[in-house]
Amino acid sequence: MTGVAEPREDPLQLLNLIAQEIFDKKGFNILGLDVRDISTLTDFFIIAEGNVDRHVRAIAEAIIETLKARGNRPIHVEGLQDGDWVVIDYMEVVIHLFMPGMREKYRLEELWHEGKIVDLTILLLEKSRPLEKYQ
Repeated sequence: MTGVAEPREDPLQLLNLIAQEIFDKKGFNILGLDVRDISTLTDFFIIAEGNVDRHVRAIAEAIIETLKARGNRPIHVEGLQDGDWVVIDYMEVVIHLFMPGMREKYRLEELWHEGKIVDLTILLLEKSRPLEKYQ
């Protein structure tokens, strides 16, 4: 899927929104990297995992739909058909979603080890449970 890049919101807000969506869809090992000082490809990466290919695809589709509702469309999406590694490119933010074995194989964290880890804000309460159930 390719398209024309549209105006974007603040990249850090976008990172947190993406990380929250991954978490809400039960994705795990979520990592945000600031690569502005070392890359001309993008400003930020988010790398995360899903359990199996269907899970990775579901996370990717949820991210795309959530951001589309906010007026953000990816300029490119790759890997949705197979689901073992999905890349979603929003220009300032590139998302890599892996099945665990694929993440270990390609080790993007090592490739971009000079990037700065971004402190992501993720709310841990489940949307479906009222707060009083936790007290």
